[in-house]
Amino acid sequence: MNRYQMLFAPQVWKPKISPTLVQYLRPFRERQQKRLIRISQVDVQGDDIVRERLDKGEGVMIMPNHSSHADPYVIYSAADQIGTALHVMATWHVFHEKSWLTRWLLTKHGCFSVDREANDIGAFRLATSILQDQREPLVIFPEGEIYHCNDRVTPFREGAAAIAVAAARKSKRPISCIPCAITYRYVKDPTESLLAIMSELEASIFWRPKTKLPLEQRIYDFAEVLLIVKELEYLKKSQSGRLPERIATLREHILSAVESRNQLQAAEKKVPERVKAARKTIMEQLQQENLEEVQRQKLEDDMEDLFLVIQSFSYPGDYVVDHPTTDRMAETIDKFEEDVLRKTTATIKAERRVKVHFGEPVEVSSDRKVKSQSSTITSTIEQRVQEMLGSH
Repeated sequence: MNRYQMLFAPQVWKPKISPTLVQYLRPFRERQQKRLIRISQVDVQGDDIVRERLDKGEGVMIMPNHSSHADPYVIYSAADQIGTALHVMATWHVFHEKSWLTRWLLTKHGCFSVDREANDIGAFRLATSILQDQREPLVIFPEGEIYHCNDRVTPFREGAAAIAVAAARKSKRPISCIPCAITYRYVKDPTESLLAIMSELEASIFWRPKTKLPLEQRIYDFAEVLLIVKELEYLKKSQSGRLPERIATLREHILSAVESRNQLQAAEKKVPERVKAARKTIMEQLQQENLEEVQRQKLEDDMEDLFLVIQSFSYPGDYVVDHPTTDRMAETIDKFEEDVLRKTTATIKAERRVKVHFGEPVEVSSDRKVKSQSSTITSTIEQRVQEMLGSH
């Protein structure tokens, strides 16, 4: 998982979409897609659903799962086949410290920044105006983070649906949310690369590579060692039982301790929402003038603990054993590369193909009397995306 700089956004990047330039650069994107992320084919299903809504002049929000760093390339490849450019909400880190040319190209492709750690009213208003007025769809990834779980969604956050609801209440045209399932599969066998990286991972914890064991066994042995290390650090003892329950127990212990130290109430929120609230509070404290060094270090330690919570959230604990496919083992090793070997992004093991499946839209009501609409839309879209992933 990427170690983002946990700061409030230093500036705002707004979209300057140019459909003509987007169309002109399509061959360049396709070459980059094959060369950099080794995707040879993008199959699109349900593209007529999106095209029909756009032809009617509706405001369209596309809500995909977010399992890979390649998702932006893939969703734009699908848009090319539909015949539209896109607006894409992205964390400000995508723009930060990039060259002026990269930033310019991103904005010309309709990308704009959001500060996920703050209440970014500017990005919220911009997104609602896009849904109300612009022809091009708005793409928001409701999972927020990249979890490397291609066959399972993690809980969708309600922010995307809240934008759609706010837009519908003042829009002169219908607004709809379209679920989108993105599924990656290896075309060529990546096993040789997976075995080599697994040996590198084992060596990183001073193990001799366990080359005589099945790869699935090696993955789980390695994961248990990592978990035991963190259990000893935070719980002062290792736990017994299945990995999913042990991971959840450790995660709750760490998160509850951070919330307690910062006078936060957990309420009934999901883990990502609790982490976001805690990060915001801690970042605000870190900005205070004349903060004592001891207090600053404690706050920075809390931020590191929160990162560990989100890291652990990305490991279901039963993802491989539940269905030990090569793709699932590769995704888990991808996570290890980023989390243990500290690689910015995991290496691409072999050539892949992708299926992008657009599903049945959810109509957004403009009636202010409709209660809990954001929550209902979020859960419905999440369920439909999961169903489409399960059918691939």
